[in-house]
Amino acid sequence: MKPRTLSIIAGVSYLIIFFAAIFANFFVLESILKDPLTTIQENHVIVRFGILAFLITVVFDVVVAWALFELYKKNILSGLSTLFRMMHAAIMGVAIFALPIAIGSNTGQEILKQVDNFNIIWLIGLFFFGIHLILLGIIIGKPKIIAVFLVIAGIMYMVDTSAHFLLQNYDEYGSIFLALVAIPSIVGEMSLAIWLLIKGGKA
Repeated sequence: MKPRTLSIIAGVSYLIIFFAAIFANFFVLESILKDPLTTIQENHVIVRFGILAFLITVVFDVVVAWALFELYKKNILSGLSTLFRMMHAAIMGVAIFALPIAIGSNTGQEILKQVDNFNIIWLIGLFFFGIHLILLGIIIGKPKIIAVFLVIAGIMYMVDTSAHFLLQNYDEYGSIFLALVAIPSIVGEMSLAIWLLIKGGKA
């Protein structure tokens, strides 16, 4: 397959991941956390669409991993980078199992427990995703600004996951860690998606 075609596939897949993840996280998970029982009982259709959105992110995560590998397979680190992204996708797939269980729960406490299980498993996956971003930033090299943001985002993912498990008072600093992860991640990955769509794969 031509590099330009692979680049477009990766860019489009990245955008699908962004929109699906935004819907699943900010419209579904946030609603469950605010009012678990009401959300599950009265808005279960939205929750089911949220689960589907998470599944879509996993599917296109694999597509992005494949497309990026094909684009940069001449680089010795490409295979390793792909493996770490695939690990993230696999762990994310396991985490999603907790959400259908939450739908079948009868108490707010049980629902929140399953959402917490989802978040914990997802966090572990994000640690490996962070390694992937660091390697990806090194692999692409140019545009340098995008590569730098990818490396920073990868480091922040790893730091945030580690802090969750190492700091007993993580919640006191949660908003700070969220900003440290979100800013370089959104800038780096969104910029990469746009670059892949516009210039990626061209001679």
